[in-house]
Amino acid sequence: MAKQIEGVYERILECAKKEFLEKGYTDASLRTIAAEAETSTNSIYVRFKDKEGLFAAIVEPVSEEFMSRCLDVQETFHSFDSDVQRREVGKYSSDAMLGMVDYIYDHFDEFRLLLDASHGTKFCNFVNGLVSMEEEYTWKWLEATGSRLEPVGGLTADFYHMMVTAYFEGIFEVVRHGMDREDAKKYVAMMGKYHHGGFLAIVGEETAEIK
Repeated sequence: MAKQIEGVYERILECAKKEFLEKGYTDASLRTIAAEAETSTNSIYVRFKDKEGLFAAIVEPVSEEFMSRCLDVQETFHSFDSDVQRREVGKYSSDAMLGMVDYIYDHFDEFRLLLDASHGTKFCNFVNGLVSMEEEYTWKWLEATGSRLEPVGGLTADFYHMMVTAYFEGIFEVVRHGMDREDAKKYVAMMGKYHHGGFLAIVGEETAEIK
């Protein structure tokens, strides 16, 4: 087996990120990436197998870490007793999401790729995965706290799916609009209060407030 030349792997990743950001996954060219990285398309296939493997090498570590952090937030919160869950849900959720904003901005280009350049790959369902997690743990919260599942107005699974999807898509608008980190935190905090206030209005949990 031929020895791989030092530095080529990193150059390919750098040039691939630029190409994917400019053209998206579908229209990105491995020939262009290879030329920019001063290597051959064969060297890309050897290292990454195919174009999706190259895309994954850039975004998968970030997407997996973000999902893991979100899951850890959910699991930690749902380990609290029901009174704490009811009382702190708004503040805990808001604080956790602001922490996530820092992670997003530390990996800004990777999130741009996940959100707007991943069509044609398995990563195009990134936001849907976050929505599904939030839905699952919301139903757990409702059960743990004894909150009304069918109050006046009716919190149905379909409606909540729409609401949570809108919430996450709204959060990621800060990436799509290229906002600076501090403005992003301000808007995400406002969005959390807006989302949580509407949620409480439907489930009838007047005791759970964002402080």
